[in-house]
Amino acid sequence: MSDALTLGCPHCHAVNRVSRARLSDAPRCGKCKQPLFTGEPVALTAENFSALVVRSELPVVVDFWAGWCGPCQMMAPIFAQVARELEPRMRFAKLDTEAQQALAGRFGIRSIPTLMVFREGRELARQAGVMQPAQLAQWLRPHLA
Repeated sequence: MSDALTLGCPHCHAVNRVSRARLSDAPRCGKCKQPLFTGEPVALTAENFSALVVRSELPVVVDFWAGWCGPCQMMAPIFAQVARELEPRMRFAKLDTEAQQALAGRFGIRSIPTLMVFREGRELARQAGVMQPAQLAQWLRPHLA
């Protein structure tokens, strides 16, 4: 296993190589110089999905949600809290299923919220429904980098 990980910049979508040992040192993008981790979930779109999920060697947790969904609204602060706790050992992202219907369809999203863990674009785990912070952290533990 290489010491370096490939991950995309949430700002300019450039792909960066970052040493595993340096993940917690607030790495910045080599192209735009912005932080690679913000402590907040990144909004996914068709334009940035490849750079942030498919090309990422770091695990990416995606929350498939919609603005009209009550359980999604309940899950949002929990997801954000766990993102602050576990980044940069994994990236956290949100995909609005209303705005990104093609991507939601590509992954067969039938109920929301649905959480999926990806590494290099491959699905590693999937869970539908609201989880409490401790439950979510426990579910993610096997996938931490």
